[in-house]
Amino acid sequence: MLMETIVPLMVIIPLGAAFTVVILSNLKVVSRLARIIAPLAIAVNLTLSIWICVYSYYYGDATVWAGRWDGIAGRPIGIELVCDGFARLMLVTINLVAFAAIIFSTAYMERFTTIWLYDSLFLLMTGAMNGVVLSGDLFNMYVFIEIAAISSYGLVAFGTEREELEAAFKYLTLGVIGSTFILIGVTVLYSLTGQLNMTRVARIISLRGISQSPAVILAAASLIGGLSLKAAMVPFHAWLPDAHPSAPAPISAMLSGVLIKAAGVYAVVRIIFNVLGINPYYANVLIALGALSMVIGVFLAIGQWDFKRLLAYHSISQMGYVVMSIGVAAAVVARGGSMMAASLCMLGGLFHMFNHAAFKSLLFLSSGSIEQATGTRHLKKMGGLARRMPLTSFCCRVGALSIAGVPPFNGFFSKLIIIIGLVVAGYPILAALAVLVALMTLLSFIKVQRYALEGPVSEQTNSVRESSWQMGLGMVILAVVCVLAGLALIPLKQYLFDPAGNALLNKAASMKNLLVEAVK
Repeated sequence: MLMETIVPLMVIIPLGAAFTVVILSNLKVVSRLARIIAPLAIAVNLTLSIWICVYSYYYGDATVWAGRWDGIAGRPIGIELVCDGFARLMLVTINLVAFAAIIFSTAYMERFTTIWLYDSLFLLMTGAMNGVVLSGDLFNMYVFIEIAAISSYGLVAFGTEREELEAAFKYLTLGVIGSTFILIGVTVLYSLTGQLNMTRVARIISLRGISQSPAVILAAASLIGGLSLKAAMVPFHAWLPDAHPSAPAPISAMLSGVLIKAAGVYAVVRIIFNVLGINPYYANVLIALGALSMVIGVFLAIGQWDFKRLLAYHSISQMGYVVMSIGVAAAVVARGGSMMAASLCMLGGLFHMFNHAAFKSLLFLSSGSIEQATGTRHLKKMGGLARRMPLTSFCCRVGALSIAGVPPFNGFFSKLIIIIGLVVAGYPILAALAVLVALMTLLSFIKVQRYALEGPVSEQTNSVRESSWQMGLGMVILAVVCVLAGLALIPLKQYLFDPAGNALLNKAASMKNLLVEAVK
């Protein structure tokens, strides 16, 4: 009963707060209160997400019907919210990054006039991402993906300069194409099964033995293609290098830190493992997308001198680790291999997804702090920032060491687990690629340290000062996560990553058994 009250609040609070901000900002008497609504709402959501993880660990997963009423034959009708281990991991990740970003925004966005609009769109995007990860049916997942996407289009264009508008238009155009393919996939599955509920769709596909039928393959191709575009996987990545640098720094952190995960990677992994049922073909597609993104992303990043564009390409590369590792876990299960190897790859992928949210968001916030102080994103025009902006430089170094996989930061542990998992699962070539990409990532961020933080002070950095305390607090929150997440791997594994991995692997195994029984 308690979870039935709490779980819907993860969506209701940010969506309700978004409209409250609009109303209060247009009432002169209480307009100042509008600025505290967004941080307060996100703080409440973060607290609730952590509480849900601890509560569910002891009392189990929760399935909630929002607006439920008993329809024909007593079947519940309403919006099903499924709060299993995978959803809980994503809730914590989304709201942690959102909290740091909104704290950072309180000072960073002061130069803009319509801050209330920014806060409202930010809350809509956060609430929609919470809805994506909690949705128990395909259509509601699609609706929440669209709400998050539409909010992000406006936020990318928030500066309304030529660069921002051009990037937002490109993002919008490709986003609509991706959304169209997702809707086609949902429509095909509905026409085949007569259901939108993920559990029922999965059961019908398994019992009827139609997982390899042309219609299901068409639906799978549409969904994987559309969601891969949302996740900016190579070769669907063209929108990301423009959108991330053009957006305000906190939005870049949200786009890279959580949006491409919730609206892209989470959705495609959930559908393959829990709806379509894993098979070697889907697994190989994930492996190929991940490996291509990992390698091509880092090669595109290493030659960049625009700090935010460099970070954007690294988002593609680092998410390649996640998708490839989860794809290998799927391949191991599909061929009936060792569940220990599959669990190890799954742990590495999920842990790196959480870590990437922390260190990449930290790096984007750091780049925003540097850009606002210096007026440039070009690394060669910076220099000596370690002496002028010590807190920002320290946080930037923490993020750089984390993404490069230097111990004892969190990125080291997740990459190490992925590499070991790949070797154990029988993919030594992919493990070697992962090591190579890690080394190239390190070289890329040595360049950042050399030209931005160290070296002689340039004309543009001679008079810069440290950013405000709100921006510093947002960065410090994520820097602490980067330092502690690796050291706290054991409790995180127990409360977050094991339940998330089990939610995927156990359901995939049960679907495989149903399919075998149907064939017999």
